[in-house]
Amino acid sequence: MRTHPLIRLLVATALLILPALLTAAEEKSGMIDCQMQFTLKGWSAFYKTASGKGSVTCTNGQKAEVTINVKGGGITFGKSSIDDGNGRFSDLKDISEIYGGYAAAEAHAGAGTSKQASVYTKGEVSLAITGTGRGLNVGFDFGKLTIEKAEAAK
Repeated sequence: MRTHPLIRLLVATALLILPALLTAAEEKSGMIDCQMQFTLKGWSAFYKTASGKGSVTCTNGQKAEVTINVKGGGITFGKSSIDDGNGRFSDLKDISEIYGGYAAAEAHAGAGTSKQASVYTKGEVSLAITGTGRGLNVGFDFGKLTIEKAEAAK
């Protein structure tokens, strides 16, 4: 199966941006490195929604179980899941800074097994994610990715 050119461009762009973000974060004193393992499932028909859960671990020993929600809209259609997602946060002083809403803009296209790479921002904090999944989807959208403490989820 061929990968759609838009997906290849998105992945290539994220892979070019990610090293610069991570290097800048590591150079700042007092910053910690936090990584997230997660799953995410959702659908879209002009309106996009997805939800999932994850586990965050930081180099200073802090850990958290989280829920993830994505809401947005655009020219987007499909159903998809990320089964083996990995995220890396930049510019953190404490794990508490992972919580809240991140601005999201995505272009996506996939059928069957696919790969995803995206970068989200919340003030000075950035979240770069990669993952493998499956589904059928096409379009572009803007929205918000929200991370909450697992026990705070409804």
